[in-house]
Amino acid sequence: MSKPYKSFSPPWVKDVAPHGSYRSIYRWGDPAFFKIPRENLYKLLKERFSLTDEFFEKPSELGMEKVDFDKPVVLARKHLDFLRSVVGKAHVKTDSFSRLSVAYGQTMYDLMRLRKKIVENIPECVVEPETTEQIEKMVSYCSQNGIPLYVYGGGSSVTRGVECVKGGISLDMNKRCNKILKFNEVDQTVTVQPGIYGPELEKALNEAVERFGAGRAYTCGHFPQSFEYSTVGGWVVTRGAGQNSTYYGKIEDIVLSQRYATPVGVIKSDNYPRTATGPSIDHIMMGSEGCFGVLTEVTLKIFRLNKEGRKRFSFMFKNWDDAMNAARGVVQGEFGMPSVFRISDPEETDMMIRMYGVTETPLMPLLKAKGYKEGEMCLMLGFTDGHSSFCKSVYKNLRKICRSFNGMSLTGVVTKAWESGRFNDPYMRDACQDFGIVIDTLECTVNWSNMAQVHKDVREYCHSRPNTIVTTHMSHVYPQGANLYFIFITPMTELDDLKQYHAGLLSAIQKSGAAMSHHHGIGKLFAPWLEGQIGGNEMAVFKALKQHFDPNGVLNPGGTLGLDLSDEEKVFEIKNP
Repeated sequence: MSKPYKSFSPPWVKDVAPHGSYRSIYRWGDPAFFKIPRENLYKLLKERFSLTDEFFEKPSELGMEKVDFDKPVVLARKHLDFLRSVVGKAHVKTDSFSRLSVAYGQTMYDLMRLRKKIVENIPECVVEPETTEQIEKMVSYCSQNGIPLYVYGGGSSVTRGVECVKGGISLDMNKRCNKILKFNEVDQTVTVQPGIYGPELEKALNEAVERFGAGRAYTCGHFPQSFEYSTVGGWVVTRGAGQNSTYYGKIEDIVLSQRYATPVGVIKSDNYPRTATGPSIDHIMMGSEGCFGVLTEVTLKIFRLNKEGRKRFSFMFKNWDDAMNAARGVVQGEFGMPSVFRISDPEETDMMIRMYGVTETPLMPLLKAKGYKEGEMCLMLGFTDGHSSFCKSVYKNLRKICRSFNGMSLTGVVTKAWESGRFNDPYMRDACQDFGIVIDTLECTVNWSNMAQVHKDVREYCHSRPNTIVTTHMSHVYPQGANLYFIFITPMTELDDLKQYHAGLLSAIQKSGAAMSHHHGIGKLFAPWLEGQIGGNEMAVFKALKQHFDPNGVLNPGGTLGLDLSDEEKVFEIKNP
């Protein structure tokens, strides 16, 4: 919890949302946990947005009211009876709250609609499956009867991936389809159901000695910011990435095999570490976002837990060019990769030193004395994972490269401060939005050769909206390039404004020549831009696969991956050379 303000403090909302309310659906994470901006950050928001304390005197659109809307269930009784015969009557929900609770994700467009009590694109019923066999029966039945079928995991989608545009049925996987099916220490793998949450899997692997009789503790290696409230299935079907991906890899590097229920039957890949048996079934299915089949089981690689050898580091650079060059030097150095590896641009660095209280320490005068200027300096932070000797070697070489680009070591103190908030920063979105300030994100992938240009072009568009903070960092880094993660913060309360700004930002990313998603996926929000991103012939491959797996078009219909969009709905931007 932040320290008490010395001067005016807004009446930040710290009431637990009533059960069954709109706020209980859209608010992030633990209902009883709250995180508000530090006073220095609050002052920065006022300064950048030309606001006074009076603006923050009264929150609005809190959504404390009970969910209430008039959208009767129109699914035929015989279909509901079938679903109940498969999973049990108690696990087929048709009440308003259950239907709305699986309809939206966590993009600001979703949160703003819920605050305004805009109810649209909800399922006719919510089904809570428990077994692979149950899911297979329902997929087959829905295909035969033309019933749209959607899948809900943890609800952390920021691409409108779970939205039930065509009504139908939503499978809520996290309630019962959330078990560990097999632990194999010899092969160093674990097989799980898709609805298991990240912390449940990680805890089980950390306790492998006690739970499975293993010889040591393990880790899943995958820690997205949504880790506490996202599921393994969601990671897989969107090709997600965790904050430790520079060492462990993205989820497609961690998945070993999968099983899907599709309208044409079961699709299952093998468990071998490498094969040359034609195109990869795993890579065809990963990233399909529920359009080709419903993930029922997945086998993941696991890794030895070696926290003892971890080396934390942080460096401050005088400018963005030095920070980029140092990062490239590290990942192209061929001495091993750090695990968490984040580089913030000047605007984000300024934000971070306020968020984590650095401005209140003796460090700031020292930085200024050494020529590091606010508005120009860039922060790098991270840590290593693996065997202690490996960690020492990586850190030694990383430190040498950082110093060669005028990087000043801040030790591991800053990294520890970041770690303490790495999973709970999203709570601040709720606090700020209570006062009409939105915080939302978009990310893309770039090569080192076009990173500076993409960074410049996209930020120019972002700042074309007056009174907007735009922070940028790279958090998944490779020898050939990295992601750029943009966070925009601005006063905004109208949906049309958000839609227009968001669309312009996606167009700016595509026009700049970047890949429009590194790990968030596509969903229905990014879908209009997808064909322009990958190409017409390539999109035809996706459509052919869709026709094969789902000939009746019942799986996640309504725009996901752009598979059923009209030409008029698609957006094509001319990319920079």
